[in-house]
Amino acid sequence: MTYGELLKSDVQTYLKEHTDANLAALMLKKSPFPKVSMRELVVQIKGRQVAKKKYPFLLKEGIVFPEHLNLEQSSSMATAQHKSVGLEGNRFVDLTCGFGIDAYFLSRGFKSVDLVERNSALLEIVKHNWSVLNREAQFIESDLQSFLLNSQQVYDLIYLDPARRDSKKNKVFLLEDLSPNLLEIQKDLLRRSKKVLIKLSPLIDLTYLNEVLEGLIQIEIIALKNEVKEVLVTLGQKESNPELLYKCVNLESNEPDFVFTQSQKLLPAQYSEPLAYLYIPNNAILKSGAFSLVASRFELKKLAPNTHLYTSNKKLTGFPGRILRVEPIEPTTLSKNSQFNIISKNYPLKPQELKVKYKLKDGGEHYLIFTESVGGKIVLKSI
Repeated sequence: MTYGELLKSDVQTYLKEHTDANLAALMLKKSPFPKVSMRELVVQIKGRQVAKKKYPFLLKEGIVFPEHLNLEQSSSMATAQHKSVGLEGNRFVDLTCGFGIDAYFLSRGFKSVDLVERNSALLEIVKHNWSVLNREAQFIESDLQSFLLNSQQVYDLIYLDPARRDSKKNKVFLLEDLSPNLLEIQKDLLRRSKKVLIKLSPLIDLTYLNEVLEGLIQIEIIALKNEVKEVLVTLGQKESNPELLYKCVNLESNEPDFVFTQSQKLLPAQYSEPLAYLYIPNNAILKSGAFSLVASRFELKKLAPNTHLYTSNKKLTGFPGRILRVEPIEPTTLSKNSQFNIISKNYPLKPQELKVKYKLKDGGEHYLIFTESVGGKIVLKSI
């Protein structure tokens, strides 16, 4: 099949009309187009379904989508736009272009754009889509290592998103297990650019990054609606500020960014039994490990050393997370089938187990927080 068949107006209309269709049911049907198989149609419809959630700017006529596996690691439009803020210069390269979502936004402030991708079919799709979107670039079919070996070009910004699956399609997290092996190429990357951005798994260990990466300037934890989506590291020349900077971002939440240095991360906290208000930091902050700093910066008390919940008698503004007015209760006084949103932090039982034990239902306006304070196990109810 050529793009020509796929791009015909009747096929494009069919794809648009079936964007929300059940894909399993469609696969049981015969294709209405003699030169386009039902499997090929389903690949495009699946792409449209992913785009509807992650990058709606691609929901336009003429866009071609690859197999779902190539969409899996693509950034969302929200995270890609966020990463691009304030970046500009003459030359930009994405060494692991993939489906090109990050590259599309990151490259907007640059005069010359190189996109490197070893999958020739995927690169052809990106090339086609960028033409539809009226964007220009040099499309280079090559693996990253060969490109670095054969090109001595220097860039204002290098970006890469290493593959996080091994040859058996299992997920991997250590930098030496990624493709490419970041530990092998980091020196070469820093010779080619003063700034290197690397997108990593949200499960990566931040202490490990600090130990193995050279020229590490910033670690940014990017959450979207309180779900951590990626860890973005910046490598470069440490100039006026040699100390590692952390940045915690929760997109589409209206919460302020939480920024701190490595030494600030170690500030001590004070502890207290629960007071009138309970504070739950967003997941980007919890991922950063700045557990004591949250208490120090906002003048809050921490419930216990291993309980990352905070408290005060006065309600704060500008806290990056959820704030609940609470009171302690005895769980044995809970009515059967009463409805709560259940949170379990530093507590032996998980929310599902607590629902069964106390015969509770999910949902409603109020929260039950099962946790541990300096005085022991405790249950709090939002009021």
